[in-house]
Amino acid sequence: MIRVLRPVPVEQLKLLVFDLDGTLIDSAQDLCNSVNATLENFGRPHLSDEVIAGYIGNGALMLIRRAFAADDGKEPNEELLAEAYRFFLDYYREHKLDYTYAYEGVLEALDALHKVYDQLNVPARKMAVLTNKPVRPAQAICEALGLAPFFLNIYGGNSFPTKKPDPEGLIALMKEADATPEQTVMIGDSQVDVLTARNAGAWCIGCTFGLAPGSLEAIPPDVLVDTPADWTAALSPAKIDL
Repeated sequence: MIRVLRPVPVEQLKLLVFDLDGTLIDSAQDLCNSVNATLENFGRPHLSDEVIAGYIGNGALMLIRRAFAADDGKEPNEELLAEAYRFFLDYYREHKLDYTYAYEGVLEALDALHKVYDQLNVPARKMAVLTNKPVRPAQAICEALGLAPFFLNIYGGNSFPTKKPDPEGLIALMKEADATPEQTVMIGDSQVDVLTARNAGAWCIGCTFGLAPGSLEAIPPDVLVDTPADWTAALSPAKIDL
């Protein structure tokens, strides 16, 4: 189902930028397992998957910071945080694909979007990934799941000095694709993605099937979709035969 809150001028779009976790892939179980392994290593109690899932979206360091503060409300000191962060990254590196998978219909939708503009006499649009996940595991996951060939670039939370919702990464991708903000749409599952788009002056599509659909109510995107298959209809000009 597609709900249009503000019509996106799809005919002029040149750049589609996707979030990763909760948008292209379901990585929640591997992230939750890695967080709990980190907590256990430092003598902290496990957290429920539901609680950890609520912490995902602002990068790995913030994920660990929030997890360590969950028990008593006190953030860890910087030395402990740095040590726990290193442990988490090492553990996650080895377990990032234990249970992670591309959402049903994602590969088909990306393929359809890649081909849509072949039917129009305009330059082909480009697609990219902008995630707050560290770039190396993000790229490795995209390669392992067959997503990487669709994208101009895959940028992570450590690719730039700032993370989403700062627009730095999105603006860099616009320059690479020679696209203006009006020709760019961010597709993601949380208010972090909506704010990133807003901060860059771009359009935004929110995915209700992801990790943080509730946050899309607080800061609504331009369009809401319930499945990856909806991307094709939401981002295809009306004159295109789907």
